[in-house]
Amino acid sequence: MTNTCIIPARGGSKRIPRKNIKLFHGKPMIAYSIETAIQSKLFDRVIVSTDDLEIAEVSRHFGAEVPFMRPSELSDDQTATIPVIGHAIQWMIKEGIQTDCVACIYATAPFILETDLIGAEKIFREGGWEYVFSATSFGFPIFRGFRKDTDGKVEMFFPEHFGTRSQDLPEAYHDAGQFYFGKPGAWLEGKRIFDTWSTIVELPRWRVQDIDTAEDWSRAEVLYKVIQNIS
Repeated sequence: MTNTCIIPARGGSKRIPRKNIKLFHGKPMIAYSIETAIQSKLFDRVIVSTDDLEIAEVSRHFGAEVPFMRPSELSDDQTATIPVIGHAIQWMIKEGIQTDCVACIYATAPFILETDLIGAEKIFREGGWEYVFSATSFGFPIFRGFRKDTDGKVEMFFPEHFGTRSQDLPEAYHDAGQFYFGKPGAWLEGKRIFDTWSTIVELPRWRVQDIDTAEDWSRAEVLYKVIQNIS
């Protein structure tokens, strides 16, 4: 059984320029994902898929392979994760490299833990799932959520639950944006991750933070410092 880790890291981040290699508590952001993947000892190869020469150089410095450069058509704002992982798998097939598990780890996942990866790989192997990925629960019942229109009026998404007690509503989860273990065929077929053939590794809400905006980055820096001080 072989495991491969693919870390997508394009160079064209706009909201946070050079996000994937921007220093985060003294190290390039991508270094946290690379080092955790390597230290987990799960993977035969840790590959960074990038279109950017500087990201490639930084990634190699921290121990990852960059055996190919990602084409421009898979490096714009509209490119989803699954085609990028599929491209890496197709490269492996052409090179005669076999693998039966491909994990995608995001380059902006400084809170990722080896134990999470090890647990996910175990669930993936034992459960026969197409995907196993990190997720966390919503902090407020989504069934009592509402939207606001351009006139300022609010409307519930699920008005039938206006009077339902929070404790009587089912728990809802969202993607934690850290990692996804998948079968090579599932990635290549473009199978949807959030579906019945998948299951999750649940992470605590306080260890999950999207990093898409400058505000997200600042919050993540504070959270990381707090976690390090109490661990």
